[in-house]
Amino acid sequence: MGSVKIGAMICYNREFPESATILMLEGAEVILIPNACEIDETRKCQLRTGTYENMVGVALTNYAKGTCNGHSMAFNVVSSKGKEWISRSTLIVEAGEEEGIFVASFDIDEIREYRESQTLGSL
Repeated sequence: MGSVKIGAMICYNREFPESATILMLEGAEVILIPNACEIDETRKCQLRTGTYENMVGVALTNYAKGTCNGHSMAFNVVSSKGKEWISRSTLIVEAGEEEGIFVASFDIDEIREYRESQTLGSL
């Protein structure tokens, strides 16, 4: 596997799809997002869409209930069964409203293989 290319953006950058696209074009394989606002279905859809469009893993951490509403989450661009891609933009972790430690695992080799198969190696 070797090194992993990580991109980072703050919560407001999440509102603009170009932010994730620029990180991906610069080589990011996983994007990390510290967040400080309420998470609702629209924002969850933004993350899911950005994951799919940019073929990256995305992990967002948010303040728990009291400051915000929690719901830290992570999406992986692909899930596979052997060589068959079975879904895209998969929610792999979603926390509730309370504080906690949550772990999201990204198979970087799988992300790289998926990106290669979808872009003919142009990234």
